[in-house]
Amino acid sequence: MEHLLKNLNMNKKEFTFRDPVIESVVNKFVARSDVGFKKYGVTLDEDPGDLNVWMTHLQEELMDAVNYIEKLKRVTTEVLQDKLVQKYEASHDGHMLDSDDIWQ
Repeated sequence: MEHLLKNLNMNKKEFTFRDPVIESVVNKFVARSDVGFKKYGVTLDEDPGDLNVWMTHLQEELMDAVNYIEKLKRVTTEVLQDKLVQKYEASHDGHMLDSDDIWQ
């Protein structure tokens, strides 16, 4: 119950952002903190996990990040390949070269 009362005294700050990208990142950090508090009932500061637990959390998050990077690479590669084919076909009026480099 004490940690609930402690969180009622949250700090409030107002910022003026010159960069909308930074503003978006800050908003996402705050939203992510809210999700964690709702899920675990404590702030990150209050979480009693030991060093090994924190290293495991970090390792799992980084493994997830690598999976997301791989997916993005595959998707963007497919999209870029499709765009290159479309651009090539458009620049050649739909004509392709056969194996002897003769216009079909």
